[in-house]
Amino acid sequence: MRRFYKKQCLETLAALLEVHNEVMEFINKGRTEEAVSLLGECQQGAVSIGTMIEKTEGEGTQEVSELEKYCELLYVFHKQIVSGESINLGQMSKKLKHPLTIVSNGIKNRFPTQKEVVFLPYKASMWDSLETVWKKMKDDEDTTTYVIPIPYFDRRADGTFTAMHYERDEFPDDVPTVSYEDYSIENRHPDVIYIHNPYDDSNFVTSVHPDYYASKLKNETDELVYIPYFILGAIDPDDKKAVKDVEHFIKLPGVVHAHRVIVQSEDWRKVYIRVMTEFAGKQTKSIWENKIEGTGSPKIERIKNLTPDDFKIPSEWEDIIKKEDGSRKKIIFYNTTVGALLKGRDKMLDKMDRVFKLFKENTDDTALLWRPHPLIEATIASLAPDLWERYKDMTEKYINEAWGIYDDTPAIDRAIIISDAYYGDWSSVVWLYEQTGKPIMIEKVEDIEDEETAEDTER
Repeated sequence: MRRFYKKQCLETLAALLEVHNEVMEFINKGRTEEAVSLLGECQQGAVSIGTMIEKTEGEGTQEVSELEKYCELLYVFHKQIVSGESINLGQMSKKLKHPLTIVSNGIKNRFPTQKEVVFLPYKASMWDSLETVWKKMKDDEDTTTYVIPIPYFDRRADGTFTAMHYERDEFPDDVPTVSYEDYSIENRHPDVIYIHNPYDDSNFVTSVHPDYYASKLKNETDELVYIPYFILGAIDPDDKKAVKDVEHFIKLPGVVHAHRVIVQSEDWRKVYIRVMTEFAGKQTKSIWENKIEGTGSPKIERIKNLTPDDFKIPSEWEDIIKKEDGSRKKIIFYNTTVGALLKGRDKMLDKMDRVFKLFKENTDDTALLWRPHPLIEATIASLAPDLWERYKDMTEKYINEAWGIYDDTPAIDRAIIISDAYYGDWSSVVWLYEQTGKPIMIEKVEDIEDEETAEDTER
């Protein structure tokens, strides 16, 4: 039986015992109508418990049999009260309590406790931030897990919603998913809910469906757990400037409303505690200390366990990767981000043009794997529509010429594992790529007239 249902049943049983005392008081005072009414409520409570037991444990249990005996006793006492018969209240109390005690002990000791855990990813490309947690739970006999992809919306500059996206079909084949329309979180009240989107209404580009905001989910589960979909570089918790620079990653609704927050390291745990304590007040420090855990990111755990053999390479990619003699070219993972495009604007697009030209001229030994951030198009449409036509033309030209790989699939880990080096913008992908030990080069777009002198930096 689910822990939530056990709790409901036991609370109802405790309430019935309290009602018995009220019944005795009413009988003593001659208020028979009120006593009879309460006995009717007791019957309803017993029926609700029996229905719950049969739903979760099947028919024919001793506990349901005892509840039936309890209802028969209620009927007997009901008749005696209505007819005005003399009733031994002490005996009445003992007789009513006996079957309920058996039911209570049975629920506590005979019914195995089942935990129901729900994972609510919204973008398939971010599933890696939850996957290893799910894998550890999915084969546990005492745990039932549900992966429920949830819809999200693009937003206009004024915050209103536009297109809805639902990526259930893009999740890996080995991950069984359930439609959000077929699972009512409010009715089922899962024991634990995992989320990786912390923004609620505070993201200007996209929003998950408001039914799945952390502020709402916290009331529909015993434990709401937030795990960031991103990872960041190492940080010194005592470096005030560094901590100030990352506040926007931390002061978010998901952190505020979750019962637990799992971050990538102990240093980051200290940073979260410091930022949230300053944000909410010194008196809240113990709350953040108890809530935030620095036990590590599932993204890092997953990437360390992957090899190129774990992925199937599309045939059109193979045609680009293979040399004429059958050997493989060096694959460069080119990552472009939302932040870099919004900051550099046309200069960033100029930079991308030069990158494409350079790699197109060197396809004999090198294959470019371009993977733009999945929210770039939605972001441009919302916040920088003046860049849209040029960006779209660049993208279509790159795809149509087919000399390089265009990767808009959810599986970022494939790009990380099969590539030989990283080139592109600063992002959380850099810190994930760093776990592979392969070379990393960060591109720069500087505000200078001669764009050809723009500097790149190697890590």
